[in-house]
Amino acid sequence: MVDLIASDGTRLNYLEYGDPDGRPVVLVAGFKAPATSWRYQVKPLARAGYRVIALDRRGHGKSEAGVGEPTMERHGRDIRDLLDALDLADATLVGQSMGGDALWALAAEHGTDRVRDLVIVDQTPCMLNTDDWAHGFYDYDEQNRDTYFATGIPDPRRFPAKSKGLVRIARLLTSLEVPRGGPPAFTEAELALLNDHATRDWRPVVAACEVPVLFIAGAESEFWPADHAAAAAGLNPLADSVVIPRDGHAANIEQPALFNRILLDRLEAVSAS
Repeated sequence: MVDLIASDGTRLNYLEYGDPDGRPVVLVAGFKAPATSWRYQVKPLARAGYRVIALDRRGHGKSEAGVGEPTMERHGRDIRDLLDALDLADATLVGQSMGGDALWALAAEHGTDRVRDLVIVDQTPCMLNTDDWAHGFYDYDEQNRDTYFATGIPDPRRFPAKSKGLVRIARLLTSLEVPRGGPPAFTEAELALLNDHATRDWRPVVAACEVPVLFIAGAESEFWPADHAAAAAGLNPLADSVVIPRDGHAANIEQPALFNRILLDRLEAVSAS
C-alpha cells in the first residue's frame, strides 16, 4: 500500500506488485470498487514478469475524496499524476466499468504518450441510447437522461444475481468488499460522479486514440448488451474486441481464469508487435 499526492493535493492510494523493472500494467477499477477488486489478476500478472499497479481512484478504497466537483476529467488527471509520479512508460492501462471511462478522460485531456495500449473491461463508450447508438445502458435515453441515475445505479433486470451461481456470487462479494446488509447508500459526491459518467460520450476519443485498444465484454452484462464491445472497436482501426461467455459486468471477477488468459495473451501480443 503506497500513497500518491495528486496534483490538487489529494492523497491517493495504490497497490504495487511484481517486478519493479517489468513493463507496467496499471489497473483501474470501476464505480465503488477498490483496487483490491483486482485480486484475481495481480498474482498472474506479477508471475508473468509485469510491474502491476492497482489504483484506488479518489473517493474509492483508501484514497481521499478530495475537494471540488467530482468529474471524469479529475479522475483522468489522477491517472496521469500516477503515470508521471512513477515515471511509467510503455504502460498497459486496464480500466473496468467507470475505470475504463477514466482512461478515456486521460486520453482526451492528457494524451497517451506514456501508454502502450488500453484494455476497456465491460464499459460502453456512450451510456445514452440514441438514434445512432443502441449499445448504451438498458432503458437509458433522452427521455430520462437527467433522472435515471439520480439515486444510484438502476437495475435493468437483466441477468439477475441468482442466475450467476454460488461461485460467481462469492467472487463478487469477496472482491468488491460488499458489506453485510448490501451495498451502502450513495453519497452526494458519488451521485454527482455517477451522473457525470453516465452522460458522457467518449466515442470521438475512441476514434482518435493512437494506441491499440481491446474492448472486453461480459456476455451476461447486467447493464448493456455485449455487442457494445464490437461496436466500440469498430470506431478505430487499432481496436478489437472479445466477449467472455457466462460473464457479467465484473468480467475480471466472475470468470477470472478466462479473463486472465485473454489479458496475458493480449499483453504478450502487444509487446511482440
